Amino acid sequence: MPLNTPIRDWQDKRVWIVGASCGIGAALAEALAQRGAQLALSGRRPERLRAVASRIPGSTAIPLDLSRANSLLPALLQLLDQWGGVDVVVFNAGSAEPLSAVDLAVEGARIAFEINLIGVVNGVAAVLPQLLQQGAGAIVIIGSAAGYRGQPSALAFGASKAGVINFAEGLYWELMPRGIGVFLATPGFYGARERGSARISAIEAARRILDGIARGRFEISFPRRRILSMRWIRLLPERVSMRVLGWFARA
Repeated sequence: MPLNTPIRDWQDKRVWIVGASCGIGAALAEALAQRGAQLALSGRRPERLRAVASRIPGSTAIPLDLSRANSLLPALLQLLDQWGGVDVVVFNAGSAEPLSAVDLAVEGARIAFEINLIGVVNGVAAVLPQLLQQGAGAIVIIGSAAGYRGQPSALAFGASKAGVINFAEGLYWELMPRGIGVFLATPGFYGARERGSARISAIEAARRILDGIARGRFEISFPRRRILSMRWIRLLPERVSMRVLGWFARA
């Protein structure tokens, strides 16, 4: 039995993608446009955002910074005035700047947390009253498998994504009884080539996310082998798991 109500028909669905100016967000926008969705696209880089919107006739570009809570309400009010409601909100905005112990800087960590975690909280806090009033809708949060365990050079990114995973899990249990779906996508090392496997492109990542939503899954994880490996590591004794994790980091 699916954990969420599956979404298979996107025709005329009102979808707001925050973090649509590149990568998975842009690929999701183009895939959903092909499936007939009405799209609003947001991001921090206006020029890139407008370039994506120009490829999608009928879409609305709304530049905003998810880490700035005061920019969200005006954007939401603009959409409600245009659409009268919203069906699905995707939070894809993120910062993946590497941060290691020897280069540890509070400012770098703060930026990562404000964008990756606080930004998601800001976004959900802005749209949730509308979804609760509607009694229907869905939230899609793009996390990362880096949130499963701490990894070298990902001190801020991994920790912020761990917070995102925990936040999404809590949201799911509270919103499920209220008719609101929560989907969590956790790409594993998106954009990097795995040993013995092909690179996962943004287009392929978007396809897998939409496939998971169509199945009503809560956590949509890929690529399968890498994700299973990360989950397996979590079950090992600490001494063994830390050594294996180090091997993965060097691979």
